[in-house]
Order: sequence, then structure tokens, then C-alpha cells
Amino acid sequence: SDLGKSNALVASELHLALKTKSENTSANNDDTTTVPLASDAITIHVIGDRDAVYILHGPSNTLAEMKEEKQDEIKRKKEEMASTLACVHLGCNNRFPKGGPYPDCCYHAAPPVFHETAKFWSCCPHKKAYDWEEFQAIPGCLTGVCTNVKEEDAAGAKQFLGGSDLREAVGGAQKLKSIDDFNAAEAGGSSAVPVLERLRSVMDEIGIETELFDQVFDGIKKDVGTASGSEEDEIAAATQDLGEKLKAAMKDIAVQQLRIK
Repeated sequence: SDLGKSNALVASELHLALKTKSENTSANNDDTTTVPLASDAITIHVIGDRDAVYILHGPSNTLAEMKEEKQDEIKRKKEEMASTLACVHLGCNNRFPKGGPYPDCCYHAAPPVFHETAKFWSCCPHKKAYDWEEFQAIPGCLTGVCTNVKEEDAAGAKQFLGGSDLREAVGGAQKLKSIDDFNAAEAGGSSAVPVLERLRSVMDEIGIETELFDQVFDGIKKDVGTASGSEEDEIAAATQDLGEKLKAAMKDIAVQQLRIK
């Protein structure tokens, strides 16, 4: 048609590209980006089975040109890092020129907590994330101006916290009790019933055979071991490890449910 003749495509002004997941894609973020293909790339090496290939405006580059562009970008970032400073406020990723101007920033009041699969800021404990991108997206709770000078009380402070820090914050880590400690308690309430026996019974009620429970727990006991070699210490350590594994499994299920939604 006349329209086709007047608007003909020119191969030298077009290039091929693949659509891929963005680096910032998370469980709740399905952002995608297009990656240009080199004009001299070998098709079978760069295009996978059922990949979506797009024809986009703009001339294509060769592999050598793309490599040079990548090296230039690396050089530019190195120069930027050398000429700028990073804000020391927790959670602020801003960089600014040496000597200013200093941009506004939104940051956190206290260090992050990395406990098992959960990631959150200790000043905002109700906003938890289970992958790195979601964690980085948690907004700060304070606003101010970027700086590269650490406050005196922040010097030497921990940059992140773990499970032991959380236990200390609520009154110190509790001493683990062995199964024998529980068995020696006076009967008269659910708190006096051995934890493992209660858990074993509940697992059996929801369809997890006691034989399977015993097999798993015995395996954990062998894996954890203790320096003292004490049976009581081994039971205590294995009980804690079993609890952590069950919690991790529940969190994995929760994350999967979020992805399904």
C-alpha cells in the first residue's frame, strides 16, 4: 500500500531486544526491562527457547561496541564514586558531591535486623520483608539532610543486628531447658508437659506420624551436637534448631502465598 511505501522500515535504524525481569523485581513487583541484542551475536547463544524478541527503533551495536559501552559505564561509576560521598544515615542510599550540596534524605533511626529469612529495621519492626529488594523499599521513618559525618554515639555501633541482639533487647537470652528439665517439672498444667512430647502429639494429630517426627529429631540431634557431649545439652540444642526449621518453613509458605496473590 502507499502507506507502507511511505513508512518503510529501514533495517539499519532498528535493533532486536529481549524482555527480561528487572534487577529490582521482587515478589510483589513484576517490572521487566528490554535488553538489546548485538547485531553480530550468535542467535542460539543469546535467544532461548520461547523468549520474547522485540523489534525496536534505534540502530543496533556490535558485541565489541557493547563491551566498550559497558567499560565506559564502569569507568563513569568509578569516577562518580571517587568524586562523591555516601550518606551515613541508615537506609539512605544517596551520594553527593564532596563539599555539597547536601540533598534531603529519608532514613531509619536504628540498624536493620537480619534474623533467619526475615529482614526489617529495628526502628520499624512491623514492616518485615523476606527478599532484599522488598527490604530496600521499606521507607525510612526519619527525614533530614544527607551527611558523611557519623554522630559520636553512632561510631562503633553495630551496623546490623541478629537474633541474639533481639533476645538481649527484651531482657537477655533465656537459658535453654532440656527435655529432662521439663520432665522433672510438677504435673499440673500444660506448661509442665514436656515441649517435645506436646509437639509430637500435635504433629500426630495433624497427620505427621510420630515415627517421622522421631526420625527427624534424632537426625537433628546428631547434626547439632554439643561441645560438652551432654545428652541434656544435645536435646536443648536440637529443640531450638527444630523450632527454627519449623519457623523457616512457615515463612517460606507465607512468602509463596504472597507470590500467588
